[in-house]
Amino acid sequence: MTSSSASKRARTAASTSSPSPPYELIYWPTIPGRGEPIRLCFEATSTPYTDVTNTSSSGMAILKSLIYPSPNGSHFAPPILKHGDLTISQLPNILLYLGPALGLVPQDDENALYHINHLALTALDGFSNEAHDTHHPIAVGANYEDQKDAAKARAKDYIANRLPKFLGYFESVLKQSEQRGGGEYLYGGQLTYADLVLWQGLDGVGFAFPKAMQRLRGGGEYERVWTLYEKIKEREEIKAYLGSERRLGYGNGIWRHYAELDDDGRE
Repeated sequence: MTSSSASKRARTAASTSSPSPPYELIYWPTIPGRGEPIRLCFEATSTPYTDVTNTSSSGMAILKSLIYPSPNGSHFAPPILKHGDLTISQLPNILLYLGPALGLVPQDDENALYHINHLALTALDGFSNEAHDTHHPIAVGANYEDQKDAAKARAKDYIANRLPKFLGYFESVLKQSEQRGGGEYLYGGQLTYADLVLWQGLDGVGFAFPKAMQRLRGGGEYERVWTLYEKIKEREEIKAYLGSERRLGYGNGIWRHYAELDDDGRE
């Protein structure tokens, strides 16, 4: 199925007069992780969904049956989205499907989906994938304690070089959007799933590296980025979600806080 066909299918499902099939998110329980941008899409648009492993006693059994090495597992790993007869995995792929269906992509711009997707992918690179690699720079399956020295070196470079580069990029994108009359959002003058992916990345990295992020925020170089962060945080639907039990706490997932990896800029 092409991206345009998938978008058409999602829009059709959203606009049909018959009730839309329920959305089911299947992800590891108790952590935000790569399931969180999907939750934010549902929450920001007041779309009902089931967070399967966090609400069902059989949730983990369902998850394990869908992923390798289960004999019938056709997915490598969660997150997994079920919507009617469609079951898909991989976070960017799920966002690509949900964006048009939930109104998180401008409908009057046929190229918007691709622009928004590259912004979301960049945010995932900078504030999710690279953030994870700071505490597991050598081996994903090894304990943090077994690679602590490498983690310190990786985190130091991330804070000194990579974080400013990604923050600077999104500051530039927001400035360009502002100049085009797009307001305070990344693209198209409206909330898109790229904004939500960026928000979650900033929030997660803020948990992992509170001193470094406070210093970067206080420097005044990325004011548009932080304005967007606060704007989304104060949206009625998001504010209600963040104060609810549905919002899971950070722990041993992508965004982990180790005080020895944080850096407030002082020698």
